[in-house]
Amino acid sequence: MSAQQMLKVFVTRRIPQEGMKILQKAGMCNLSVWDSDEPVPRAELLKGVAGAHGLLCLLSDKIDAEVLDAAGPNLKVISTFSVGFDHLAIDEIKKRGIRVGYTPDVLTDTTAELTVALLLATARRLPEGVEEVKNGGWSTWKPLWLCGYGLSGSTVGVIGLGRIGLAIARRLKPFGVKRLLYTGRQPKPQAQEVDGEYVPLDTLVRESDFVVVSCSLTPDTQGLCDKTFFSKMKKTSIFINTSRGAVVNQEDLFEALSSGQIAAAGLDVTTPEPLPTNHPLLTLKNCVVLPHIGSATYSTRGVMSELTANNLLAGLTGSEMPSELKL
Repeated sequence: MSAQQMLKVFVTRRIPQEGMKILQKAGMCNLSVWDSDEPVPRAELLKGVAGAHGLLCLLSDKIDAEVLDAAGPNLKVISTFSVGFDHLAIDEIKKRGIRVGYTPDVLTDTTAELTVALLLATARRLPEGVEEVKNGGWSTWKPLWLCGYGLSGSTVGVIGLGRIGLAIARRLKPFGVKRLLYTGRQPKPQAQEVDGEYVPLDTLVRESDFVVVSCSLTPDTQGLCDKTFFSKMKKTSIFINTSRGAVVNQEDLFEALSSGQIAAAGLDVTTPEPLPTNHPLLTLKNCVVLPHIGSATYSTRGVMSELTANNLLAGLTGSEMPSELKL
């Protein structure tokens, strides 16, 4: 392809080499990359996207009408290095006939593993235990010191039994979970695989020893976990969120944790991200916060990079995408 025919592609961050190699080998892309591990500043995003035929972006990039206007009429495809797409102005994108690629499925297992790890770390107070070893708090064996809660014989409630929710449920069942409740827009046939009981949200919140949030962020789920929600939970229950930070009202969560309304919480997602180091939640021993690392294994990030690149190329050539978001 001649230099004149090369299609301009703006990549908003340094991504794993697996994806970059695919784009370079394709021989059709004039690649412009924000070559940093840090997010592209807004002004640089608007400048970089000008005249682009393709945009490869991340969750931290807000792709709204301003960005689309800056890109201009050439833009054919947006490929996001994520399964979530709440950073994309879908209505605007649809209106302009731009195709969108994303990365579902490939991070399902990794995120489910991390969710189980976070649940166990929170319920069994692992971060507190590590800290006590380091600061000299470990003096002798004590019957009730650092006691937490176990999964055996428990009731687990999963809010959103989609791909990731089901993968979490599959992994939790062998721990001896007695009942697995789930809620969502409708019953899921695949719930039979984990003996899942479809119940109203109210029932799930009241009866669960562990409440795991794995739903997508929609107008219905924004702020779903609020004061009323936490007030219905058992005082011994554990709250886990690995979906999106905005599903939770963090002020209400802080109140529930600090007042003893619920036992503990584990979060891999927050609002904002990163969470400021002086945030009240970080003062609590019964709140474990991770820096949004649900899909962070070398292999998963490599596969995500490949899929994002292949989605982009398919969008540029007008062919079928491996994973296209239906707008």
